[in-house]
Amino acid sequence: MIRLYRKITVILKLIFESISFAYGSLKGDKFRTFLSLFGVSIGIFSIVTVFTAIDALESNVANGLKSFGGNTLYIQEFPWSPPEGEEYKWWEYRKRPAPKFEEFRFIKENSKNSEAVAFVIFTSKNIRYKRNSFNSGFITAPTSDWDKISNVEIDNGRYFSTFEAQTSTPVAVIGYAVAEALFEGEDPVNKIIKVGSSNVKVIGVNKKSGESIVDIFDTDNSITVPYRFMSTLVNARNTDAMICVKPFDNADRDEFISEMRQLMRSVRRLKPNQADNFALNEMTFLLNQTKSIFGGINLAGWIIGGFSILIGGFGIANIMFVSVKERTNLIGIQKALGAKRYMILTQFLAEAAFLALAGGVIGIIMVLGVVLATKGNEAFPMALSGYNIFRGLVISSVIGIVAGFIPAYTAARLNPVDAINSK
Repeated sequence: MIRLYRKITVILKLIFESISFAYGSLKGDKFRTFLSLFGVSIGIFSIVTVFTAIDALESNVANGLKSFGGNTLYIQEFPWSPPEGEEYKWWEYRKRPAPKFEEFRFIKENSKNSEAVAFVIFTSKNIRYKRNSFNSGFITAPTSDWDKISNVEIDNGRYFSTFEAQTSTPVAVIGYAVAEALFEGEDPVNKIIKVGSSNVKVIGVNKKSGESIVDIFDTDNSITVPYRFMSTLVNARNTDAMICVKPFDNADRDEFISEMRQLMRSVRRLKPNQADNFALNEMTFLLNQTKSIFGGINLAGWIIGGFSILIGGFGIANIMFVSVKERTNLIGIQKALGAKRYMILTQFLAEAAFLALAGGVIGIIMVLGVVLATKGNEAFPMALSGYNIFRGLVISSVIGIVAGFIPAYTAARLNPVDAINSK
């Protein structure tokens, strides 16, 4: 036990002395140290910035998708992806009947695993207020429960009530961009706008969603009105439609999907040997797709950042070779006095690692500066995570040790007599 303690003490002292020696050596040649730090700093700055930007982009896309119900099922004619191992047969999907209001009612009345069910149609009409107009405005017309399924966020006013949703009440919740275009800073709530040729009362304004890269229903440039009201203005069968179903939190996913399939087959009177003529789409599919896409982007980030950090590694290796050359006499004296090979090796590896780690810290500080500079950018908010900081420091340390190993090994193998007599 005592011998082990002594060995550990000797090793710790050796490491401390190596680091002190390395610091003194780096401090002695400031210009050379600056060049080494610059190369590593730029490399770590590049790779950590790429990772931080990818994290920000992935978070933005994921949040945009989750805001429309991560576990919600969307019943439509077209699937979002073809069955596994098959091609996307769009020419067959386009022959499928669109979801109908009667099918929505059947699901709502018979489903045992659904917390909320909504029928939604989509159309477009010109929207006007006095002399201002918003041409071909996108209109979302859902039944009640839509606010439980999608992430409805009201910035001003309110969302329509269940009574308004179940009747033909002409009310609307308008998007942020629509409010800006029509009212130009005036409070839109309780104002009357024209949707097509009909008067509609504005009861609320959606929270701006422009900071999200993914906005499936384009809430900034659209308005939301009750389905019952919109069905008096257009023929719902001639519009795009879908049925949205949100399961209970404790519902079994496979059981829920199976129930929705059976209910749709039942309401459409499909025979056992007939294929489904509808699609059950899940937002989790898009989330999984984005994860695989960003996995590829992350790999590209490693490659791009890898080239940058590689340049810094070559700089460290070059400078360490120069350092070995300059200190050959000193190495010979140390070995003549009894210094072991691992002591010389540790000394130079500590110098290379210290140099790379210092460059890594500077690179991360530079990334932090970029993050703070983009802090007010809502469209692309970047945040420097602790994981990326740790990853940057580990990468810089590893590249320093790897780049410094050959010069350190060369120094450790020098013959003490030849080293002392070298010029």
